[in-house]
Amino acid sequence: MKIAVFLPNWIGDAVMATPALRTIRHQFPDAEIVTIQRPYVADVLEGLDSIDRKISWHRGQKLISRLRFMKQLRGEKFDLAVLFPNSFRSAWLTYLAGIPKRVGIARDRRRWLLTDALPAKDKQEPHPAIDEYLRIAAYLIEKEQTGLELSEPLSRSMELVVTETDQKRWRSFLEKQSAEFRSRPLICLNPGGAFGAAKHWPVEHFSDLARRIASELQRSVLVVCGPAEKAEALQIVEQAGHPLVTSLAAEPLHLGLTKAAIQQSELLVTTDSGPRHFAAPFQIPVVTLFGPTHILWSETFYDRGLHLQLDLDCGPCQQRICPLGHHRCMKELDADQVFQAVVSHLNSQKANAA
Repeated sequence: MKIAVFLPNWIGDAVMATPALRTIRHQFPDAEIVTIQRPYVADVLEGLDSIDRKISWHRGQKLISRLRFMKQLRGEKFDLAVLFPNSFRSAWLTYLAGIPKRVGIARDRRRWLLTDALPAKDKQEPHPAIDEYLRIAAYLIEKEQTGLELSEPLSRSMELVVTETDQKRWRSFLEKQSAEFRSRPLICLNPGGAFGAAKHWPVEHFSDLARRIASELQRSVLVVCGPAEKAEALQIVEQAGHPLVTSLAAEPLHLGLTKAAIQQSELLVTTDSGPRHFAAPFQIPVVTLFGPTHILWSETFYDRGLHLQLDLDCGPCQQRICPLGHHRCMKELDADQVFQAVVSHLNSQKANAA
């Protein structure tokens, strides 16, 4: 059997899909499982044994490239397509590729393109994406009527791998740092977010937090970043003005390096963006700063995660840019509040480990 799994386009959602991927592998141990995704998503999931091969495709391809991609999908002769994205595009691709069985959630007017359409939940009612992906995997199990038992919910435990290449990237970065930086416990900060400006925590807050962690907690602080956050990471380091605060901005940026950094950290402080979900697979404590987004949409029920969100009349609004122009949900969540949460979370994790 040959299965095409269409992965979500967002990095965090792709990580939240790993429990469902593991379930599909368990249910179909002898199948060839091929994921279809954007190139950056492929980097995140590199090394997972629940995937046999990956096929990447780019948004905005020229017509000839799109036709070549469609020819490739048809040539694969997949038996089953599993659609984690709710988009019309993903269902249309599987239909045109001639995949005989197409399983997904009936959303975005695509029910007629699916052979097995799961009922959609109310879009206005927040529900965890991780459970939606597992709902699709559970359907496949029940349809087969063999394999796993569903007497209890499927595990939400997420998985990631730091490859040997990722480890080399990390060692290369460490070799450039001071002996003092290397000798101290590491806390990672992850700013920014592809969703939009409304998710961003102010640079001055991040820099204040970094300085206090370095000076008061005697930790090394690393600001991780992607290309879009490079300038922001440099500003945080500059404004923090402490020798134990640095960033990945000068490195060849790669999601594998970010995974390796977070895996080696004591704690991650992050906005509600993709790398937030790198902590749970490696059992790293994480403090997540929520602004305009409802926590439940991306809830993973990770027991070492702490969520911070202000209770405001205007939120959570789910908007990419603050519609009222004040951005209070992030600006008024100040560095002192987050620092106290970091101290409390570190202490609680130590107490639990004792």
